Amino acid sequence: MKLFKAATTVCFIALVGAVVAPGAKADDWNKKTTVTFSGPVEIPGVHLTGWKVLPAGTYVFKLLDSQSDRHIVQIFSKDEKTVIATILAIPNYRLKATDKTVITFRERPAGEPEAIRAWFYPGMTWGEEFVYPKARAAELSKTENTPVLSTSAEIPTEVAEPIQTADAPVVLQMRQAPVMAIQPSGEEVQLSEAVTAPPAPTQEADRALPATASSLPLIALLGLLALCATFGFRLAEKRVD
Repeated sequence: MKLFKAATTVCFIALVGAVVAPGAKADDWNKKTTVTFSGPVEIPGVHLTGWKVLPAGTYVFKLLDSQSDRHIVQIFSKDEKTVIATILAIPNYRLKATDKTVITFRERPAGEPEAIRAWFYPGMTWGEEFVYPKARAAELSKTENTPVLSTSAEIPTEVAEPIQTADAPVVLQMRQAPVMAIQPSGEEVQLSEAVTAPPAPTQEADRALPATASSLPLIALLGLLALCATFGFRLAEKRVD
């Protein structure tokens, strides 16, 4: 009987592991980050009507979609029930990773909301540099005296309903939108003159992938073996009786 109880416990632990394991790496996969702003923040991309500037408060950032040369970032309300904005971003490299989230802003005149520039996830040497509409990028570039990522594609800036999926028409449009960088002079230049591309895939990139592909089959196998062992112990008990 003790052996039967032990086998049942092993089986239970294996099943719990199968349920918990996918969530353990979920934050690494979509880069989920909770951010609190102490003041208003201007954001680019497609946002809900009236949300071009985020009021001071707490928000959740997540990576919706990742391609070879661009990413789609979404900003959620604190409770994650509402997608406030969907933003096109280009990976930008930094020399040193930090163990905390880093969000950088563009210089703005006194009294105006800070304009978000980039988001770096803890432990990563590359982050998401946000792309602004061409006209706004030109204004920011001139004020800050530095290149600003831009797109001339006619992507809507306001929507009445949140963008929920990676295959939504506006997301597909973002994937295909031409992205350049605007200099303070108003000249458009290639991205390579404004951002540093991530290096070739490394172990860091491997850690960003979901762990479900490697751990779940093993957990499922352990659970199955434990279940088989349980039946074996029960049969053995009956023969002893």
